[in-house]
Amino acid sequence: MGLDMFLHKEGEDKRKIEVGYWRKANAIHKWFVDNVQHGEDDCDYYEVSKEHVNNLLQTCKKVFNNGKLDKEAAKMLLPPQAGFFFGSTDIDEGYEQDLSHTISILEPLQNFDFKRNKLLYCSSW
Repeated sequence: MGLDMFLHKEGEDKRKIEVGYWRKANAIHKWFVDNVQHGEDDCDYYEVSKEHVNNLLQTCKKVFNNGKLDKEAAKMLLPPQAGFFFGSTDIDEGYEQDLSHTISILEPLQNFDFKRNKLLYCSSW
């Protein structure tokens, strides 16, 4: 039980292929809810644009100021979100791992073909 988060590629055949997965990365989930889902936290699929990918990637990198976690930037730019089985809301080693993992998912998506495929975010808990 808990917050599971997914990025899926959806091609012209409408088949979904997982390209990213997080577990209880509540700060990242909050970013998607606020920036992609227009505040609706309803476990539905939402289309993620190239701009969304770039914005989240740059935001994660800003929180890593010169390779070190900047807790003040984290509180302002990617604050944790409490929720039903959403995991820790501490800005700690686990938070830092969530951001590193997010960067590792998003960097390869810089070459994603947004014209031929959709990128979709969804969550469940």
